[in-house]
Amino acid sequence: MTGEIAFGVDVGGSGIKGAPVDLATGELTEERFKIPTPQPATPLAVVNVIAELLSHFDLPAEVPVGVSFPSPILGGVVAWMSNLDQSWVGVNLADAVRLGTNRHTTVVNDADAAGYAEVAFGAAKGHPGTVAVMTLGTGIGVALITGGKLWPNAELGHIVINGRDAEKWAAASAKEREGLSWTKWARRLQRYFSEIDRLLWPDLIVVGGGISRKHERFLPLLDLRPPIVPAALRNTAGIVGVAVLAAQEAAAAKAGAASTTGLSAGASSASKGHPQRTSGPGTGAAIGNTSPAEQSRSAAAIAGAAAGAAAGAAAGAAAGAAAVPVTSGVNAAQISTFPDPKIAPPAEELADQTQGG
Repeated sequence: MTGEIAFGVDVGGSGIKGAPVDLATGELTEERFKIPTPQPATPLAVVNVIAELLSHFDLPAEVPVGVSFPSPILGGVVAWMSNLDQSWVGVNLADAVRLGTNRHTTVVNDADAAGYAEVAFGAAKGHPGTVAVMTLGTGIGVALITGGKLWPNAELGHIVINGRDAEKWAAASAKEREGLSWTKWARRLQRYFSEIDRLLWPDLIVVGGGISRKHERFLPLLDLRPPIVPAALRNTAGIVGVAVLAAQEAAAAKAGAASTTGLSAGASSASKGHPQRTSGPGTGAAIGNTSPAEQSRSAAAIAGAAAGAAAGAAAGAAAGAAAVPVTSGVNAAQISTFPDPKIAPPAEELADQTQGG
């Protein structure tokens, strides 16, 4: 894999940063580029910043792109939002970035991306068991990786301890906000990590976040069953992890396309002896053997084109059907939202999340 790269974008509350990643080493091949997160951080504003970020680099069209995002992601859709604008809830981030950059895009929860990087190249590299990567910052981000496979959207920073959301009580922000000593804060971490151990029985816990630079001040104070170690990648973890995951998804999509081509060719050859055949293997292979993510993107493209045509907007139809130049970004009409009461939490829960950080 030497020489192969993918591009990672890490979207945060204060900055959006990205860089190309060497998939063999996990190292950045160029200096990371950062643009301040727009305020308000609406879908339109953020997607256009991502497009601007990508245009800063001279990337071949085939380079996979991954976006690390501060939200649970369900099928490319933002499930709920705490740290950016609430208008993100229900937006298909994968489709929005594709329209804004003309690139196939993989989107991943930010804690998942950082955690996967630690397993691929960092403190848990090559670990065969269950690894819990905990990011201590404004909140508590949790990534679970078992046997090298990611279990996405594990929002275990929000388990309830002593009647409170754990991250409001045990995150690094709580230490700073309440002026806790290292010893007093470590007692809270002991309670939190013990609960994680009781629920998940991980083989290894990796602790990240900016405060992990001072790990010698608090990790030795913890008495836990599994080993607990500081993260190795820190600030580059999100970029590296999402780039690797994007490369994996691109490779799987390519393999699926090759399989589809083979099935279609076989059906075409067989049909020469059976001209009456109108269904069966091969006739629906272009859709049926494509991944659900690709089917979703294809459907969104068709819907976008139809909507543009109905509105009499030829540019909108072209964007829905195919390409939007990187330099043009995306406009508000092209970003579709899909509010779903099964995904969006109640308004009072969103307010509580926003206040709790």
